[in-house]
Amino acid sequence: MKTIQKMYEHLNWANQRILETLQSIGDENQDVFRLFSHILLAEKVWITRLHGLDSSRLPIWSDVDIEVCTELVIQNEESLTTFLTNLANTDLDKLISYTNSKGKEFKNSVRDVLTHIALHGQYHRGQINSRLRAEGIEPVNIDFITFVR
Repeated sequence: MKTIQKMYEHLNWANQRILETLQSIGDENQDVFRLFSHILLAEKVWITRLHGLDSSRLPIWSDVDIEVCTELVIQNEESLTTFLTNLANTDLDKLISYTNSKGKEFKNSVRDVLTHIALHGQYHRGQINSRLRAEGIEPVNIDFITFVR
């Protein structure tokens, strides 16, 4: 459980660092904003699923502005922190059932869903950094080892 907690502390830190960078560069690169909003919208979808609620109508790709991203960063951090605070080690192997946006049903363990959320965001934050570099903007150091120093 300590590893999962640390992964989510890193996720929240990395989201905040990306957000601050995007706030400082303006909304010129819509592709970067779309990737960041995708991370945040997907987190919201998975949080909804972890709570046993229907997520099938929630968007995972949408053109949202920096203000919406800011709100999602705050909401997702609060929701994930509360969820993890109330989560027992024995809950990690419980299965959750959910239906995706295409109507297909799945079951996954809480542990696998939490791992997916953390890795999914890191993957797309890497894409964001690649696009920032291509635009001549310094990529955001979101390495885990930097976070724990």
